[in-house]
Formats: sequence, structure tokens, C-alpha cells
Amino acid sequence: MEKYSQNQRERLNYLEFRIFFTGQVNRSDLIQRFGISEAAATRDLAIYKEEAPGNIELDNTTKIYRITDAFELHCVKDVEPKSILRALVHGIGDDFGVPSASLIPCELPTRLHAPDINTLAVVSRAIYGQQVLKVKYLSASGGSQLGTREIVPFSLAGNGLRWHVRAFDRRKNRFGDFIINRIKSAQILKGEKPKPEECKDKDDEWNRMVNLEIVAHPDYDQKAMIEAEYGMEGGVLRHKARAAMVGYILRLWNVDCSPNHSLGRNNCHLWLRNLAALYGIDNAQIAPGFTPAPVSEPHRG
Repeated sequence: MEKYSQNQRERLNYLEFRIFFTGQVNRSDLIQRFGISEAAATRDLAIYKEEAPGNIELDNTTKIYRITDAFELHCVKDVEPKSILRALVHGIGDDFGVPSASLIPCELPTRLHAPDINTLAVVSRAIYGQQVLKVKYLSASGGSQLGTREIVPFSLAGNGLRWHVRAFDRRKNRFGDFIINRIKSAQILKGEKPKPEECKDKDDEWNRMVNLEIVAHPDYDQKAMIEAEYGMEGGVLRHKARAAMVGYILRLWNVDCSPNHSLGRNNCHLWLRNLAALYGIDNAQIAPGFTPAPVSEPHRG
């Protein structure tokens, strides 16, 4: 595949993806998606037949190429399942020139909000250029009042409901999360560069990876069903995540993080069995049912 241009590889990927998930493809699918000529679409189909012989066959009546029983992935075989699912739902290879559309009907929960694109653009430029931002931020700790902050952003992150930016907070002298829609104004401080201690490699919770061991809720009768549903191996779903994201993940997945799985099977289908992995993580407090480890009393001689 490396011998083809990037544009041609994209078309061949799209062609195979469409065959795999719809069972058919024709020249007009390529023409409409990529704006190419009939001759180019015919050439792409011929190349695919040569690269993946036996994957498709032409229905001479309809002039549609259909999937065969011998089909095997060739172009997109190494793509991660989550990327495949995203492409199936939102469209593969879509850009601003082509409206995004799923190949099959699909409904998804709507995020409560999308970030303001003007604010997002400034934040994004600061991340890309490794620059410092001066923002007016609506903080819960500040009594919902606007306050001015200088922050050093280095990554966007989503928690399933909203978008935030991970950044060093100069006022609090620590790293934290800033919800983008609470940033009411943002400007790049020109000529100001982050100090070494404000950079990503100094954010312990961002760089620390935590191994989560998630199992079917102990109070749930149909454990085998839950294990199959979540693709558990040996009864355990093992997931590695950044410490800075762990609380968001466990809340999004609704994992019972109480020591004695007290939230109950009616509330949660999953339970975190290695709770000690959460101790010392700032945002673990938002994980369902989690309580910090008790502080031991000092020994008195």
C-alpha cells in the first residue's frame, strides 16, 4: 500500500471500510465522497481487486461490487476497534468539504455542551505554541465569580459530558483542569514562556499511569453476562489510564468504587476491586462511592 499516494490510500481504506460494513460498494460511492472522476473510481476498484483478490465480486446486473464469503480485511486490518466504531458512527475520512454522515443508522447521547470554538481556538494555539494564557475563569471555588488566572495549557481532555484543558495554574501553583466553557475570555501572553516546573513533564498525575481492575458487581447475579458484555478476560476488565483522568472515567462508566460495593447492583453493574489504586489521586473523589483512606493516628509511646 505504501506505493500509492496518500489520497489513493484514503480512497482504498474507505472502499474497504464501506464493503466490510455495508456489504457493497460502487463507483458512485467513491465519486460522491471524494469528487473524483468515473475513470479514477474505476481505477481504484481495479487496484483494490488486485491488492485484495477474492474480497469483492461484481454484480453485473446492478454494477455493484458485493462482499464475498472469502472476504478478509486488507487495508484497515490494523486499525483499533474504537477507531473503526468512531468512523462507522461519524463517517470515515470526513472533512469540512464533505458533510459527516454515518454509514448505518445510529443514535448517540448528546453532550451537554460543546466548547465555544473561539475560546477553543485560542486555547489550542496556546497548547500548540507552548504559550501562557491569561483567562477570565468562572470558578466554583471562587463563589461562581469571574477571576483572572494565568495558566499554562498542554492538553485538551473530555470526560464524556464536557471538555476541559489540563494546565498549570499559576495562582494555585499546581496543575488542574479548566472547563473550557467557563473560560469567558482568553488571550495569549506574547513573549511569556512557561517555566520548566509548569510544563507537562512535571505534572505527576498526568504522567502517572494507573491500572484499574474492574469486575462484575459482586451483588449482580448474572456475572457471566456482564463479563461477556464488557469483554472481560478471566472475569476482569483491565484498563490503564492517566491518574488525572481516572475519576472521570469511573464516573462515566458508573463503576462502584465503595470498599464494600455498597452502591448496589441496581445502581452499578461494575465494581473496582483494586481500590488502593485510587488513593492519592486528586479527582478520585468524583468516582462513585469512593472514600479516601483513613489517616492513621500517630503512634504515641
